[in-house]
Amino acid sequence: MAELVASVSSNTVGNLATEYASPYLSYFFRFGKIVEEFKNQRKALELKKDRVKNDVDAAIRQTEAIEKDVEDWLTRAENELGVTQILEDEIGHINCSKWCPNWGWRYCLSKKLAKKTLLISELLETCNFSPIGRRAPLQGIEFITSKDFRDSESSKSAFIGIMEAINAKGVNMIGLYGMPGVGKTTLAKEVGKHALEQKLFDKVVMFTMSQNPNINKIQDKVADIFRLKFETSSQEGKAEELFRSMQGVNNILVIFDDVWEEFELETIGIPFGVAHEGCKILLTTRHQQVCTIMNCQKKIQLGILSEVEAWTLFKDNAGVDDGPSSLNDVAKEVARECKGLPLALVTVAKALKGESLDGWRAANQRLKDSRHLDNEEVFGGVYSPLKLSYDYLKKNNSQTTENDIQSCFLLCSLFPEDDEILIEILIMCGIGVGLFSHICLIEDKRREIGVALTKLQKSGLLLETDNAETVRMHDVVRDFAHWLKSMGENRFMVKDELKEWPHMVENFGCYTGIALWNCSSNIDNFPDKVKLSKLKILVVSGKEILRVSSTFFEEMKSLHVLILIDVNFSLEGLQSLTNLRTLCCIDCKPENLSSLTHMRNLEILALFGTNTDEILEDLVELSTLKSLYLSHDEEQQINFPPNLLSRLTSLQELHVTSENNINLLELNSLSRLTALSLTFSAEQGFQENFMFPKLQRYNIVVNGYFGYLRGLTFRTLKINNLSSLLSAFKDLFCNVEKLSLENVDGEKNIIPNLCKKRVNELTSLWLKSCEDMEFLIDITGEQGSSVALSNLVEVDIRNMNCLKELCHGPPPTGFLRNLEEVSIEHCKRLQVVFQMNKISEKVESQAPLLSRLTILKLYSLPELESIWNLESSHHEIASLRSLKVVRIGDCSKLKTIFSPCLALSMLHLQELYIDCCDGLEQIIGFAQEDETEGKDVTGNHILLNVPFLRNLSVINCPQLTCFVVQAQLEKLYLSNVTCRQLCHIDVLTLNQDYIIVGDHEEVFQVQVCSLSQLVSPQIKGCEELERIILPKDQVSSSSHVLLTNLNISWLNKTRNWHKYLK
Repeated sequence: MAELVASVSSNTVGNLATEYASPYLSYFFRFGKIVEEFKNQRKALELKKDRVKNDVDAAIRQTEAIEKDVEDWLTRAENELGVTQILEDEIGHINCSKWCPNWGWRYCLSKKLAKKTLLISELLETCNFSPIGRRAPLQGIEFITSKDFRDSESSKSAFIGIMEAINAKGVNMIGLYGMPGVGKTTLAKEVGKHALEQKLFDKVVMFTMSQNPNINKIQDKVADIFRLKFETSSQEGKAEELFRSMQGVNNILVIFDDVWEEFELETIGIPFGVAHEGCKILLTTRHQQVCTIMNCQKKIQLGILSEVEAWTLFKDNAGVDDGPSSLNDVAKEVARECKGLPLALVTVAKALKGESLDGWRAANQRLKDSRHLDNEEVFGGVYSPLKLSYDYLKKNNSQTTENDIQSCFLLCSLFPEDDEILIEILIMCGIGVGLFSHICLIEDKRREIGVALTKLQKSGLLLETDNAETVRMHDVVRDFAHWLKSMGENRFMVKDELKEWPHMVENFGCYTGIALWNCSSNIDNFPDKVKLSKLKILVVSGKEILRVSSTFFEEMKSLHVLILIDVNFSLEGLQSLTNLRTLCCIDCKPENLSSLTHMRNLEILALFGTNTDEILEDLVELSTLKSLYLSHDEEQQINFPPNLLSRLTSLQELHVTSENNINLLELNSLSRLTALSLTFSAEQGFQENFMFPKLQRYNIVVNGYFGYLRGLTFRTLKINNLSSLLSAFKDLFCNVEKLSLENVDGEKNIIPNLCKKRVNELTSLWLKSCEDMEFLIDITGEQGSSVALSNLVEVDIRNMNCLKELCHGPPPTGFLRNLEEVSIEHCKRLQVVFQMNKISEKVESQAPLLSRLTILKLYSLPELESIWNLESSHHEIASLRSLKVVRIGDCSKLKTIFSPCLALSMLHLQELYIDCCDGLEQIIGFAQEDETEGKDVTGNHILLNVPFLRNLSVINCPQLTCFVVQAQLEKLYLSNVTCRQLCHIDVLTLNQDYIIVGDHEEVFQVQVCSLSQLVSPQIKGCEELERIILPKDQVSSSSHVLLTNLNISWLNKTRNWHKYLK
């Protein structure tokens, strides 16, 4: 019995001990199993986490917002995987010590693993998410607008132009172009933002195209915006789905940013044109040509900032202010070096933000010294986009052409900062260094270089100027070109205002181009000889006359182009330059001119302002000479020996721009002659049967003078005091580009009397004192051409007493369609300038007539009754949307200036000047019912909405009645307007920017704040004027005026005006 009790007691205690100790003992005896379970669960968690993360990434790509519990689970999972990795490391350590286990350590680790396994299991059980995310409102264009956007005159003008095009019927493709870094992308975003805010479109989408656009990626982005799930994966299938989806949206604005070349909208799936008239495209590009090949109906250029605008942008990004300080003075100098380029201003400002004064000064000096490698840190962000444009010049060109275009760009960088580079000099340099060497004729090479310069302008790497014979390189772009040529074995060196010869650490032998501008006449250390074995082009310009040793050029054996300006030298020193192809001397004093005969490879010789009598006879020795430029001082004559020209058998171009004794008949002996520039008198061998040879370019002046290197790129005729023998110019009249006739009698018209052909290449026309001329074109009796003067841009007509009208009869197709500037004065019989009523209808495929007109000046036209003569029923055929300046004076019979329909199109008018128009009753004619629908009208008066109008002058117009204008004026000038001319209009119906001129009891019947931009008005001779500004109790107390001067005189009835001026 006792044994039984003992046995039972023993078993019970043992069982209790085992039950109590089993979980703890298992940490010892089940260690391997616990490790295995831990690893399996950890692996499962790792896989599950990756799957959830992939689902999250996919949802994000679909612009979905991720659910909060999913984000929390991922965070916990990643944390647990991080912690358990430490346990994995401990397991590895124990396995390494399995022959001598530490039981205490194993027990602790086993316990940790068991707990973590349980925790991981719970985590895995809670990861069944459905859905991962939810559709979120897409990031609209309003959220991506650049905070660096700054309003400027250029951006404002471009913005208005784009919005006009967006709102215009029939315009569905708009191009915005400009040089790299000018702010095209930023402006495009502003347009998109404004379009959404104004609810002009149901959708606005924007893509970046770049050089190699990813069509699939763009399609995916469009699909996201339109909540579209593709049913197919092919590019063509996606395009078809997008096409159908976008057709279901009424109005869409699609912005393609940074377009480099033509692309098909259909390949993306964008419905366009007839397929979707509510879809409009805005593209931005640095290449103007892209706008053309993409058939943009409206092309808008975005220019650089003014100096004031540039400083505002720069200081905001640099963290400086306007206060007087040494740092600000330096900062302003640095900002000026950026030359108004927004990208450069922002990049440089941010790079220098927080720098010390010494840091600013060092950066400024590096910029001034053009130490380009040192500037990489500051300008690196600017040079990158410029490098893209530079490299892109290779696109779609042969290897030969691409290198030539890049070389042409680099040649432009040899000229001084801010210089307007003469294209003629560039052509001389380009041909000399061997550009387009596979082409034989000079004229063909000239054409190719011209095309290259145009491509550079359209790519933004060169800038246009007001002079079509010059180009300009932006200083930042010029620095970029110098940076490109500051490394390697073919370097450029460009110096200005040189006072001492540069001390170079490197060997001069690495330079292929050197330009030394404005060298001091007493320059220090100017060497007698310098070894420049690889030099191909050298420019030396003296500030005054610079003396150069005859041995200076001896070790420049590879020199191809030598340009010397204001340099005294001996041509004897050039005998060693056997590879010289171009020699150009301007205002030099060369000695030993006969040494030119040793330059047997010379192709271009240009001697301007240089006495050439000594060498003329020796020119026949230059058997390779193809282009000859000669010009003396204005009062000197160039004397050609008899029969000299006829012996220059290789001559292709002859430019003699001074008085000379050339026998014109010798020109017909030059069988290769394609270009001629010549001035001569009517008596100079001008025989009755002589006719000029057929020429591709010419600049011919009869009885006059023109400066050298001017007008050589055009076909120009300037004929003065010649009324007979005009038949000599018969072949030249047909393709002339610039024509000037003065005191040429006996001709009643240009077409058909002077030329029976189209004259459609004529761009500029100057007529003065041609007493018998009645019309430019007489098309009655089918005498003229059906298309004539279609490319005329500029017209200047003076003292033409018989001129009746520009075109007699129905105007031919395209007549004056491209006109930009018109100036007509002292024409006693002219009654109408533009006979619009003779044009039956607008040609749909062409822009409206006069839509390019920017300047109109009409003076002393006593019989002028109408400028436009446009019926309201024909208002669609014409537009003044580009007009900026109107100046009209002494036109006593003129009663109105603008018709209502034309006035509504003048959004870019900047200056309106009217003087001595005694019969003028209205600025804008009375509005007819069909012209006022949907327009701002006060009584019978159309509101003249001109946001850019700055100068308004009305002088000596006694019959003028009311007109209403909305503008922000800088100058208002009213003088001798003696009748009651300011009408009473309820100010509440008018915007505060209106200025009312009329009925003359009050000049400004608006609140003072309307005149906030007015600085210096003048009011005089207004005898009926009683009040200038509203009484004080009708003026807002918050009004502020910038008024600094108010000139008031001869106002008999004005009272109490001083009480309302502060």
